[in-house]
Amino acid sequence: MRQRPGLGTPPARGTAPAPEGKPGLHPRNRHRLGYDFPALVKACPWLGGFLKVNPSGGATIDFADPEAVRALNRALLEVDYGVPGWAIPPGYLCPPVPGRADYLHHLADLLAEAQRGQIPRGSGIRVLDIGVGANVVYPLLGHREYGWTFVGSDTDPRALEAARRNLGGDPRLAGAVELRLQARADRIFEGVVRPGETFDLSLCNPPFHGSAAEARAGSQRKWRNLKGARAQAPVLNFGGQGGELWCPGGEAGFLGRMIAESARIPEAIGWFTSLVSKSANLPPLRRALRQAGATEIRVIPMAQGQKQSRILAWTFRPRGTEPGSAATTPGPARSRRS
Repeated sequence: MRQRPGLGTPPARGTAPAPEGKPGLHPRNRHRLGYDFPALVKACPWLGGFLKVNPSGGATIDFADPEAVRALNRALLEVDYGVPGWAIPPGYLCPPVPGRADYLHHLADLLAEAQRGQIPRGSGIRVLDIGVGANVVYPLLGHREYGWTFVGSDTDPRALEAARRNLGGDPRLAGAVELRLQARADRIFEGVVRPGETFDLSLCNPPFHGSAAEARAGSQRKWRNLKGARAQAPVLNFGGQGGELWCPGGEAGFLGRMIAESARIPEAIGWFTSLVSKSANLPPLRRALRQAGATEIRVIPMAQGQKQSRILAWTFRPRGTEPGSAATTPGPARSRRS
């Protein structure tokens, strides 16, 4: 057991500072005040074995332990979102639920601009998730929070099989999420979006690194940041499979290809969006979008504690008819227009 003495009943939220309660999360994010470990352990007793005391005397887990991270995210999905039995195969990307939820909340604000601030809910909103992964976390969260329907694509058949198992445990998801195999690793929308098909949004968490070696080095840096400068990183990367972590050209190359393909299906998707981890990638991506004919480009800042990211969103709809044109001021997404 990893549980230390005295942690059978962790301190109630607010009795001691906890690093999990990070500023910057969206106002609707269920995790903006931190993790309620007493409620999580009460509902999921198996999580208690991973708890430890943080320097402030509160409860936490070892975020360098992949098993503990999976257990925490499984508990968050079960307790806060009603997702039973979530699991991913060893070695696949384990998503941080608070950050993934934040992306969806900002996209909801983007859609709400066309509805005078009212967030559109229900199965009429269709979302395309590029790289849905074994964790299928965006469809799970998006359907739970807003009732949206999803199509999730991936190049990895094993990931899609795991995603189907995660969906199959909840009959409420029947008909809400469709999974499609992307047969070509060098394509993004082509072969996934069918002729005449339309979506309100697309979303993506693109591969960050440009090679397997770069991904390994990044994993080792992350490990040492969590465990200390002298810590030895594990031989196996616990942060994701190859296609989840790297692709030729890295994040910039992937998004450049996404922009080029989006210009070939301008009417198929209302807002094309993606996370962008490296702010240095934004200027060339903006130039590529203007050259591709995007009629509006948005950059929506995101933050979780010290971690800074952003959403890049674009549309090809004519001025005055693009999604969000009814709004006179940006909503809580704090978007910047280009």
